[in-house]
Amino acid sequence: MTDAPADEVLAALERPPFRAETAHTRWHRRSGARALLAWLSGFEGASWQERWEASPAAGCPKLWRREAEAWVDAAAVRGTNIQAGLLMLAAADVIRPALPWQMELNSPHVRTVVEECRDPEGFARLREVVGDERWASPGGGRARRALTRIMLAKGGGLADITVGDALEYDAGLRASTHGVGSGGTLYYAWLRELGHLPADAPTTLRFLEQVTGQLTCTQLVDRHPVASPGIRTLLIDYLEERRPRLDYSTLDNLARHLTRNFWSDIERHHPGIDTLRLPAEAVTAWKERLRTRVQRRRRPDGSIEETVVERADRTMVFIYVRAFYLDIARWATEEPTRWGPWVAPCPIKVAETANSKRVTRTKARMDQRTRERLPVLEAFARAAADHHRLRAAQLEIARATPPGARFTLDGALYIRGANPAGAAARDEEGRLVHLDRAEHRAFWAWATVEFLRHTGARVEEMLETTHHAMIQYRLPTTGEIVPLLQIAPSKNDAERVLLVSPGLADVLATIIRRARDPKTGLIPLVTRYDSEERQWDPPAPLLFQYNRGGEPSVIHSQTIREILKETVAFMRLTDSIGRPLVFTPQDFRRMFITDAIRTGLPPHLAQVIAGHANINTTMGYNAVYPTETIEAHRAFITRRRTLRPAQEYRTPTDAEWEDFLGHFERRKLSVGTCARAYGTACIHEHACVRCSLLRPDPAQRGRLVEIRDNLLDRIAEAEQEGWLGEIEGLRVSLAGAESKIGQIDSATSGGPVLLGLPTPRPERRG
Repeated sequence: MTDAPADEVLAALERPPFRAETAHTRWHRRSGARALLAWLSGFEGASWQERWEASPAAGCPKLWRREAEAWVDAAAVRGTNIQAGLLMLAAADVIRPALPWQMELNSPHVRTVVEECRDPEGFARLREVVGDERWASPGGGRARRALTRIMLAKGGGLADITVGDALEYDAGLRASTHGVGSGGTLYYAWLRELGHLPADAPTTLRFLEQVTGQLTCTQLVDRHPVASPGIRTLLIDYLEERRPRLDYSTLDNLARHLTRNFWSDIERHHPGIDTLRLPAEAVTAWKERLRTRVQRRRRPDGSIEETVVERADRTMVFIYVRAFYLDIARWATEEPTRWGPWVAPCPIKVAETANSKRVTRTKARMDQRTRERLPVLEAFARAAADHHRLRAAQLEIARATPPGARFTLDGALYIRGANPAGAAARDEEGRLVHLDRAEHRAFWAWATVEFLRHTGARVEEMLETTHHAMIQYRLPTTGEIVPLLQIAPSKNDAERVLLVSPGLADVLATIIRRARDPKTGLIPLVTRYDSEERQWDPPAPLLFQYNRGGEPSVIHSQTIREILKETVAFMRLTDSIGRPLVFTPQDFRRMFITDAIRTGLPPHLAQVIAGHANINTTMGYNAVYPTETIEAHRAFITRRRTLRPAQEYRTPTDAEWEDFLGHFERRKLSVGTCARAYGTACIHEHACVRCSLLRPDPAQRGRLVEIRDNLLDRIAEAEQEGWLGEIEGLRVSLAGAESKIGQIDSATSGGPVLLGLPTPRPERRG
């Protein structure tokens, strides 16, 4: 239409789908379009689009808004007609306003007119796909506005929008003054749901500008200046040689240490060096500089505060540099032409790579964290649940309040926002509070605490857990179905399976109910960006996801750490010196391993559950065992290994693991649980009431009372009949039943357990 004469353009506006229903609206649009075309005719250009770009209106939307009536002859037509005429010319693809122009001059009628005139069938299908609720939501309105803007700027319908169009719009939106909270990326997700984008298109635009992907070895080296061409080439070749055996995160750290912390620092203070054979004074000065680093922090006023602190990774830099020199020397024996000219004495001695003191200090610090947090773990879990219940109740009160009405929360007065779909409110001071976001963060804080404390998983493993990770296993002995949870490989690429406890099963069921799509009943497929490997994982039904503006989005690990701090603030939990007792995801892993070993789980089984490749790593997480106990246990294992075949010390087989799981099933009794050790038989001939290893179930107190009363009746009958041989055995069972009832009463009452007074032994003479 941009090449058509003015009469044809005006005639097309009188035909469907551009023809309005009322005569007044038709006149309103036609008069504005006629006046605007007459004004554009005065500019040079072969098409209406070229004339529009030649006019002063295309350069500045604010100038158009201020001068439009004067330009288009306000005496002949009103300003509102001019704006309506411009909208119709854009909808009919006569002119195409640029994206920045549209973002600066927004009209509430653009979305409605374009949906009716440009691609009505496409928008009808889109509404059917996304559903009425998402279509009418605030996020849906922003997505529809984004789609109409792209169509006005690029032409065509919904099916003609490309990935490049979406990227251009996203970049323009972030660069505009209305970039924050004005568009989101839901429109891109809708295009994917329609199937209009190619299969290899990015799964989401969110955070796409922050994603760099994996850098090449050349790019890793060039991040920091290396003046010597020969050393630069050597570093690149060295990283290329190491890359196949390293994950990307380790490769990134290796490149950073060798370039920034080692060679760039050497060249900056000793320019002109182009050999690995470094002078002794240069090495000594570099090691001294490496002891400290400058820590920069931003003050509240915006200024930068610089502090010199001790470098914690100094030993790791030495290890990387020493490995660099030794690898080149070893490779030179195989490829002397390539690596031989670079062989040089290593400037790092073996003693300088020992980090036992740092490991000891770190272990002591982590053990102290565990000792402080393990006693309050149950209280922290209850606080997380209470926090979520409070936020959920507040959200229900807000949603039950009409928009614009007042309501009270915890004695404070709030006014609900005008949006009926949202849960925003303002307090008495006018501050905006999003109660739905507060409930969302409180829920995921509770879910995080419960998941981590029941599994001991790493935070990245938790965030990668999918709906498919929950499987069922039928015990071959009893036929009972046992729920298991598959933990995706994280550090050592070894997948493992955990037994799902009833508490964990309840948590997982609650998460699944929250993550399900209410329309389809399925867990939405979302894509997670692995910040360590710098790559996108394939779409999966991740459990830790939420609806962000209508688009499923994964939860970031930084968000997990923030919401845990909010729970600590709600609980007002402090350490011994009054500081907030912050919980991190790794703290739950340490507490899980510590509690498991403390309660009798063998360390080698704890190693399998935790997913450690070395049992020393598992024991390093344990903060309860004293040092002498650990050393004695290791000495015992060493002595036993010298006496027994080496085949006994291996990873448990599937049959052994099933036997281990079945042991816990066989410990369940009618009145409680047997606490005998794994692999041991019952030594009391299954006289469970008499056994000290029986842990009575409080719910079975009534059954124990019935057993006690029956024993009293049997004792009375035996005394009456003269069965003296049974009376003694019945009295032993009666004492055991009364003891179990007493244990239940003491545990439920919360009172102290009376151990009695010790009886002094008589003095021995002679």
